[in-house]
Amino acid sequence: MSTMTITTRVAGRRSKGAPAKKLPWGPPSVYFIALVIIGMMLGPVLYIIIGGFRSNSEITVNPAGLPTEWRWENYASVLAAPQFWTQVGNSTLVGLATTFGAVALGLMASYVIARYRFRGRGALYALFAAGLMFPITVAITPLYIVIRNLGLMNSLPGVILPQIAFALPVTIIILVPFLRAIPDEIQEAAYIDGCGRLSFFWRMVLPLSIPGVITVAILTFIGSWNAYLLPLFILNNEAAFTLPLGVQQFSSQYSVDTARVLAFTSLSMLPALIFFSLFERRIVGGLTGAVKG
Repeated sequence: MSTMTITTRVAGRRSKGAPAKKLPWGPPSVYFIALVIIGMMLGPVLYIIIGGFRSNSEITVNPAGLPTEWRWENYASVLAAPQFWTQVGNSTLVGLATTFGAVALGLMASYVIARYRFRGRGALYALFAAGLMFPITVAITPLYIVIRNLGLMNSLPGVILPQIAFALPVTIIILVPFLRAIPDEIQEAAYIDGCGRLSFFWRMVLPLSIPGVITVAILTFIGSWNAYLLPLFILNNEAAFTLPLGVQQFSSQYSVDTARVLAFTSLSMLPALIFFSLFERRIVGGLTGAVKG
Protein backbone atom coordinates (compact mmCIF):
# COMPACT_ATOMS: atom_id res chain seq x y z
CA MET A 1 0.00 0.00 0.00
CA SER A 2 1.49 3.29 -1.00
CA THR A 3 2.29 6.09 1.40
CA MET A 4 -0.12 8.43 -0.41
CA THR A 5 -3.04 6.03 0.15
CA ILE A 6 -2.32 5.72 3.88
CA THR A 7 -2.08 9.50 4.23
CA THR A 8 -5.40 9.94 2.42
CA ARG A 9 -7.18 7.43 4.69
CA VAL A 10 -5.78 8.99 7.88
CA ALA A 11 -6.83 12.45 6.71
CA GLY A 12 -10.31 11.14 5.90
CA ARG A 13 -10.68 9.61 9.38
CA ARG A 14 -9.60 12.88 11.02
CA SER A 15 -12.05 14.86 8.96
CA LYS A 16 -14.89 12.51 9.91
CA GLY A 17 -14.09 12.71 13.60
CA ALA A 18 -13.47 16.46 13.68
CA PRO A 19 -16.40 18.60 14.88
CA ALA A 20 -18.20 20.73 12.33
CA LYS A 21 -17.10 24.33 12.21
CA LYS A 22 -19.61 26.86 13.43
CA LEU A 23 -20.54 29.87 11.41
CA PRO A 24 -18.27 32.80 12.34
CA TRP A 25 -21.20 35.21 12.52
CA GLY A 26 -23.23 33.20 15.04
CA PRO A 27 -26.82 31.94 14.95
CA PRO A 28 -29.41 34.06 13.09
CA SER A 29 -31.64 34.26 16.18
CA VAL A 30 -29.07 36.47 17.93
CA TYR A 31 -29.11 38.93 15.06
CA PHE A 32 -32.90 38.88 14.94
CA ILE A 33 -33.14 39.74 18.65
CA ALA A 34 -30.50 42.45 18.20
CA LEU A 35 -32.43 43.98 15.29
CA VAL A 36 -35.64 43.96 17.34
CA ILE A 37 -33.92 45.74 20.23
CA ILE A 38 -32.32 48.28 17.88
CA GLY A 39 -35.69 48.91 16.25
CA MET A 40 -37.33 49.48 19.64
CA MET A 41 -34.61 51.97 20.55
CA LEU A 42 -34.48 53.84 17.24
CA GLY A 43 -38.22 53.75 16.54
CA PRO A 44 -39.23 56.60 18.90
CA VAL A 45 -36.26 58.72 17.79
CA LEU A 46 -37.11 58.32 14.11
CA TYR A 47 -40.78 58.99 14.84
CA ILE A 48 -39.95 62.30 16.52
CA ILE A 49 -37.56 63.38 13.75
CA ILE A 50 -39.91 62.45 10.90
CA GLY A 51 -42.92 63.86 12.76
CA GLY A 52 -41.27 67.28 12.66
CA PHE A 53 -41.57 67.22 8.86
CA ARG A 54 -45.33 66.56 8.89
CA SER A 55 -48.35 68.74 9.36
CA ASN A 56 -50.68 68.60 12.34
CA SER A 57 -53.52 67.22 10.22
CA GLU A 58 -51.34 64.37 8.95
CA ILE A 59 -50.30 63.48 12.49
CA THR A 60 -53.94 63.48 13.61
CA VAL A 61 -55.22 61.36 10.72
CA ASN A 62 -52.29 58.94 10.45
CA PRO A 63 -49.92 59.21 13.44
CA ALA A 64 -47.56 56.46 12.21
CA GLY A 65 -47.41 57.44 8.55
CA LEU A 66 -44.75 59.16 6.50
CA PRO A 67 -45.18 62.80 5.45
CA THR A 68 -46.83 63.31 2.09
CA GLU A 69 -44.93 66.56 1.78
CA TRP A 70 -41.77 67.27 3.75
CA ARG A 71 -42.35 70.52 5.62
CA TRP A 72 -39.04 72.17 6.49
CA GLU A 73 -40.74 75.23 7.91
CA ASN A 74 -41.32 73.46 11.24
CA TYR A 75 -37.59 73.13 11.81
CA ALA A 76 -36.89 76.54 10.30
CA SER A 77 -39.28 78.25 12.73
CA VAL A 78 -37.61 76.55 15.68
CA LEU A 79 -34.12 77.48 14.49
CA ALA A 80 -35.23 81.08 13.97
CA ALA A 81 -36.47 81.40 17.57
CA PRO A 82 -33.97 83.22 19.85
CA GLN A 83 -35.08 81.22 22.89
CA PHE A 84 -33.87 77.99 21.29
CA TRP A 85 -30.32 79.28 20.88
CA THR A 86 -30.36 80.76 24.37
CA GLN A 87 -31.26 77.37 25.80
CA VAL A 88 -28.60 75.69 23.62
CA GLY A 89 -26.03 78.09 25.04
CA ASN A 90 -27.18 77.45 28.60
CA SER A 91 -27.05 73.68 28.15
CA THR A 92 -23.61 73.90 26.55
CA LEU A 93 -22.28 76.11 29.33
CA VAL A 94 -23.69 73.87 32.05
CA GLY A 95 -22.40 70.75 30.31
CA LEU A 96 -18.87 72.06 29.78
CA ALA A 97 -18.59 73.47 33.32
CA THR A 98 -19.94 70.26 34.86
CA THR A 99 -17.61 68.14 32.76
CA PHE A 100 -14.52 70.20 33.59
CA GLY A 101 -15.30 70.27 37.31
CA ALA A 102 -16.13 66.57 37.56
CA VAL A 103 -13.08 65.47 35.55
CA ALA A 104 -10.66 67.78 37.40
CA LEU A 105 -11.86 66.90 40.89
CA GLY A 106 -12.42 63.23 40.05
CA LEU A 107 -8.95 62.86 38.55
CA MET A 108 -7.27 64.36 41.60
CA ALA A 109 -9.31 62.25 44.02
CA SER A 110 -8.71 59.11 41.94
CA TYR A 111 -4.97 59.80 41.92
CA VAL A 112 -4.88 59.89 45.72
CA ILE A 113 -7.02 56.76 46.12
CA ALA A 114 -5.12 54.78 43.49
CA ARG A 115 -1.51 55.77 44.14
CA TYR A 116 -1.30 56.47 47.90
CA ARG A 117 -1.74 54.11 50.82
CA PHE A 118 -3.38 55.54 53.89
CA ARG A 119 -5.82 54.47 56.56
CA GLY A 120 -9.39 54.54 55.35
CA ARG A 121 -8.57 54.41 51.65
CA GLY A 122 -10.85 51.45 51.05
CA ALA A 123 -13.67 53.09 53.00
CA LEU A 124 -13.27 56.28 51.00
CA TYR A 125 -13.42 54.38 47.73
CA ALA A 126 -16.48 52.47 48.96
CA LEU A 127 -18.12 55.77 49.88
CA PHE A 128 -17.75 57.04 46.33
CA ALA A 129 -18.97 53.71 44.99
CA ALA A 130 -22.03 53.97 47.21
CA GLY A 131 -22.78 57.29 45.52
CA LEU A 132 -23.78 55.33 42.42
CA MET A 133 -26.75 53.98 44.39
CA PHE A 134 -27.85 57.44 45.57
CA PRO A 135 -30.13 58.96 42.94
CA ILE A 136 -30.68 62.68 42.71
CA THR A 137 -34.43 62.21 43.18
CA VAL A 138 -33.81 61.19 46.81
CA ALA A 139 -31.74 64.28 47.55
CA ILE A 140 -33.69 66.84 45.56
CA THR A 141 -35.55 68.35 48.54
CA PRO A 142 -32.54 68.90 50.88
CA LEU A 143 -30.50 69.93 47.85
CA TYR A 144 -33.09 72.56 47.00
CA ILE A 145 -32.91 73.93 50.56
CA VAL A 146 -29.11 74.09 50.49
CA ILE A 147 -29.01 75.87 47.13
CA ARG A 148 -31.66 78.32 48.29
CA ASN A 149 -29.71 79.10 51.44
CA LEU A 150 -26.57 79.67 49.37
CA GLY A 151 -28.41 82.16 47.17
CA LEU A 152 -27.89 80.16 43.97
CA MET A 153 -31.53 79.86 42.93
CA ASN A 154 -32.34 80.79 39.31
CA SER A 155 -28.67 80.67 38.36
CA LEU A 156 -26.60 78.24 36.34
CA PRO A 157 -24.03 77.69 39.15
CA GLY A 158 -26.89 76.31 41.24
CA VAL A 159 -27.23 73.56 38.63
CA ILE A 160 -23.54 73.09 37.84
CA LEU A 161 -22.27 72.48 41.39
CA PRO A 162 -24.72 69.68 42.32
CA GLN A 163 -24.20 68.02 38.94
CA ILE A 164 -20.45 67.98 39.55
CA ALA A 165 -21.03 66.31 42.91
CA PHE A 166 -23.31 63.64 41.45
CA ALA A 167 -20.90 62.99 38.56
CA LEU A 168 -17.93 62.33 40.86
CA PRO A 169 -18.80 58.69 41.77
CA VAL A 170 -18.86 57.53 38.14
CA THR A 171 -15.71 59.53 37.39
CA ILE A 172 -13.77 58.05 40.29
CA ILE A 173 -14.98 54.48 39.71
CA ILE A 174 -13.76 54.64 36.10
CA LEU A 175 -10.49 56.52 36.67
CA VAL A 176 -9.14 54.63 39.70
CA PRO A 177 -8.38 51.41 37.70
CA PHE A 178 -6.54 53.49 35.08
CA LEU A 179 -4.30 55.10 37.67
CA ARG A 180 -3.71 51.85 39.54
CA ALA A 181 -2.55 50.22 36.30
CA ILE A 182 0.38 52.65 36.00
CA PRO A 183 3.48 50.60 36.94
CA ASP A 184 5.27 51.60 40.12
CA GLU A 185 8.57 51.39 38.23
CA ILE A 186 7.59 54.44 36.18
CA GLN A 187 6.88 56.42 39.33
CA GLU A 188 10.15 55.31 40.94
CA ALA A 189 12.12 56.22 37.82
CA ALA A 190 10.45 59.63 37.73
CA TYR A 191 11.37 60.26 41.37
CA ILE A 192 14.98 59.27 40.69
CA ASP A 193 15.11 61.78 37.82
CA GLY A 194 14.00 64.51 40.20
CA CYS A 195 10.30 64.51 39.32
CA GLY A 196 8.13 65.46 42.28
CA ARG A 197 4.64 64.22 43.03
CA LEU A 198 2.88 67.09 41.29
CA SER A 199 5.23 66.93 38.34
CA PHE A 200 4.64 63.19 38.06
CA PHE A 201 0.91 63.85 38.11
CA TRP A 202 1.04 66.39 35.27
CA ARG A 203 3.71 64.74 33.13
CA MET A 204 2.90 61.05 33.54
CA VAL A 205 -0.50 60.46 35.09
CA LEU A 206 -2.49 62.78 32.83
CA PRO A 207 -1.12 61.45 29.50
CA LEU A 208 -1.52 57.83 30.57
CA SER A 209 -5.11 58.34 31.75
CA ILE A 210 -6.36 60.17 28.66
CA PRO A 211 -8.67 57.28 27.51
CA GLY A 212 -10.40 57.22 30.89
CA VAL A 213 -10.59 61.02 31.05
CA ILE A 214 -12.24 61.16 27.63
CA THR A 215 -14.72 58.47 28.64
CA VAL A 216 -15.86 60.16 31.84
CA ALA A 217 -15.93 63.55 30.09
CA ILE A 218 -18.31 62.26 27.42
CA LEU A 219 -20.57 60.51 29.93
CA THR A 220 -20.67 63.57 32.18
CA PHE A 221 -21.44 65.97 29.36
CA ILE A 222 -24.26 63.85 27.97
CA GLY A 223 -25.72 63.34 31.43
CA SER A 224 -25.60 67.08 32.08
CA TRP A 225 -27.13 67.85 28.69
CA ASN A 226 -30.09 65.55 29.37
CA ALA A 227 -30.59 66.56 33.02
CA TYR A 228 -34.15 67.64 33.73
CA LEU A 229 -35.13 67.20 37.38
CA LEU A 230 -32.46 69.40 38.98
CA PRO A 231 -32.89 72.36 36.56
CA LEU A 232 -36.65 72.03 37.00
CA PHE A 233 -36.34 72.70 40.75
CA ILE A 234 -33.57 75.30 40.56
CA LEU A 235 -34.38 77.39 37.49
CA ASN A 236 -37.53 79.49 37.35
CA ASN A 237 -36.21 82.21 35.06
CA GLU A 238 -36.83 81.47 31.38
CA ALA A 239 -33.58 83.17 30.40
CA ALA A 240 -31.63 80.49 32.32
CA PHE A 241 -33.58 77.49 31.02
CA THR A 242 -31.65 74.54 29.61
CA LEU A 243 -32.92 72.56 26.63
CA PRO A 244 -34.85 69.89 28.60
CA LEU A 245 -36.77 72.67 30.35
CA GLY A 246 -37.13 74.44 27.02
CA VAL A 247 -38.76 71.37 25.51
CA GLN A 248 -41.24 71.20 28.38
CA GLN A 249 -42.01 74.92 28.10
CA PHE A 250 -42.33 74.79 24.31
CA SER A 251 -44.63 71.76 24.41
CA SER A 252 -46.89 73.55 26.91
CA GLN A 253 -46.88 76.81 24.95
CA TYR A 254 -47.54 75.16 21.57
CA SER A 255 -49.51 72.14 22.70
CA VAL A 256 -51.83 72.34 19.69
CA ASP A 257 -48.93 72.50 17.23
CA THR A 258 -47.69 68.95 17.54
CA ALA A 259 -45.43 69.12 14.49
CA ARG A 260 -43.45 72.08 15.85
CA VAL A 261 -43.17 70.39 19.25
CA LEU A 262 -41.70 67.30 17.58
CA ALA A 263 -39.31 69.48 15.59
CA PHE A 264 -38.16 71.29 18.74
CA THR A 265 -37.72 67.98 20.56
CA SER A 266 -35.69 66.41 17.77
CA LEU A 267 -33.41 69.45 17.50
CA SER A 268 -32.84 69.45 21.27
CA MET A 269 -31.73 65.81 21.35
CA LEU A 270 -29.79 65.90 18.08
CA PRO A 271 -26.54 67.38 19.53
CA ALA A 272 -26.33 64.70 22.22
CA LEU A 273 -26.95 61.95 19.65
CA ILE A 274 -24.28 63.28 17.31
CA PHE A 275 -21.83 63.79 20.16
CA PHE A 276 -22.38 60.26 21.46
CA SER A 277 -22.14 58.72 17.98
CA LEU A 278 -18.84 60.45 17.23
CA PHE A 279 -17.18 59.40 20.48
CA GLU A 280 -18.78 55.97 20.96
CA ARG A 281 -15.49 54.15 20.34
CA ARG A 282 -13.77 56.36 22.88
CA ILE A 283 -16.34 55.36 25.51
CA VAL A 284 -16.00 51.64 24.78
CA GLY A 285 -12.21 51.85 24.71
CA GLY A 286 -12.11 53.75 27.98
CA LEU A 287 -14.40 51.35 29.78
CA THR A 288 -12.43 48.38 28.41
CA GLY A 289 -9.22 49.89 29.75
CA ALA A 290 -10.85 50.41 33.13
CA VAL A 291 -11.93 46.77 33.29
CA LYS A 292 -8.45 45.55 32.31
CA GLY A 293 -6.85 47.79 34.90
